[in-house]
Amino acid sequence: MSHIASIVFKPTDLENQPADQFSRVAMETAGLVAGHGIAGDTKGDSKNRQLNIMRSETITELHREGYRTSPGELGEQIVIAGLPPDEWIAGATLRLGESAVVELISLRKGCARFAHIQDRPIQQSEGRIGFMARVVQSGEIAVGSPVEADAISANRSG
Repeated sequence: MSHIASIVFKPTDLENQPADQFSRVAMETAGLVAGHGIAGDTKGDSKNRQLNIMRSETITELHREGYRTSPGELGEQIVIAGLPPDEWIAGATLRLGESAVVELISLRKGCARFAHIQDRPIQQSEGRIGFMARVVQSGEIAVGSPVEADAISANRSG
């Protein structure tokens, strides 16, 4: 069963951009806010860049290649395990937990900061560091919460 493997966020009281890491704090539970992202997170300030979501399986691959992959070290906020690769497409909707729904917007692109923190060229991670997503429907999530693909379609048919 697909599920949430990790949740991290960036609270306002953390240093904005430390030199060699992303500012993130691990959490067991979080509230997702439609049109924003994780409640209390300073990252959710854009219409289509509210969340960074990654596959757990990709993080395992990157770890084997020498990337730093502790929660938040790849810049991700939510990690999902067990969701088949063909479900990870722009426009797909995912139900996280009982009621939260997110839409995958676009592949996340690495930046110079990512390359510096990981000490690797951006091109090595191209197409592999998850999706930018937006929160379509608010709800509570937790590590271990189930994840269902095409949540909006499932709502319409059921």
